[in-house]
Amino acid sequence: MPWRRARSERGRLRPVTRSVLLLAHTGRPSTVAAARAAAGRLREAGIEVRLLAEEADEIAVPGAVVHPTGPDVAAGTELVLVLGGDGTILRAAEHARGAQVPLLGVNLGRVGFLAEVEASHLDHTIEHVLARDYVVEERITVDVSARIDGRLLGEGWALNEVSVEKGDRARMLDVVVEVDGRPLSRWGCDGVVAATPTGSTAYAFSAGGPIVWPGVEALLVVPISAHALFARPMVIAPSSMVAMEVLPSGTDALMACDGRRTVHLPHGARVEVRRGALPVLLARPPGPRTFTDTLVEKFHLPVDGWRGAVDD
Repeated sequence: MPWRRARSERGRLRPVTRSVLLLAHTGRPSTVAAARAAAGRLREAGIEVRLLAEEADEIAVPGAVVHPTGPDVAAGTELVLVLGGDGTILRAAEHARGAQVPLLGVNLGRVGFLAEVEASHLDHTIEHVLARDYVVEERITVDVSARIDGRLLGEGWALNEVSVEKGDRARMLDVVVEVDGRPLSRWGCDGVVAATPTGSTAYAFSAGGPIVWPGVEALLVVPISAHALFARPMVIAPSSMVAMEVLPSGTDALMACDGRRTVHLPHGARVEVRRGALPVLLARPPGPRTFTDTLVEKFHLPVDGWRGAVDD
């Protein structure tokens, strides 16, 4: 399976009963109202709406199928529709990835880099969902494991990044970083981020890493506040394996996958990060919008005076 593949869902064969899993940031009344409206429109069109048990009472959609949270919650659906910010989309990715079901994010948060649609376009987006008129892109993920003396401490995956950070705010983390089986450098630092191109606009960017277009096959290694002359962010091959070893001369550490799933790392722990076995499928409505347009919009970049190519 190629790392990133765009395809249209229009006209693709599907089961007679159509089903969409709807997730929302239920802590915001405006998001709950938008979720009810979207679910109602889908139900009117004869599409089954599946809700997570912990969200069903608040969203309260008549006729919706309430499903307990679990690894198969998205199985049998054609799309995961997400209303909220990047945190809600990362939560939805945990359900969608295993079932290899595309998720379509509608930004009802703040920056919302993972969302392909703004709240003002929700009605138009629902029309595309009804017509199965959307494009699906594969986004690379990372798989990670943490061990000590050969014993597994924890494992997981991430769409944006895996971070190894100091466990004690008052002390520095001492870590040796390895790439492809060879030691690269030892850093006294606050932590290290191993990110995907999708995650290059998230934690890695805040730590000083570069923005990498989603179509680039690569992994990023970004030290956080490292006290060293060689402490620049690095872009490495997607086939590379990054390892981080926690040394006893510093504090212990905490490993986090997308800032959500965490594992404590005692001295001597070794973290290995590789390209993920499964991608996350992100859906978007068809159209000319590019990642460049997203950057300009989200960061409010100045583009006045741009004229574009001049035709001969």
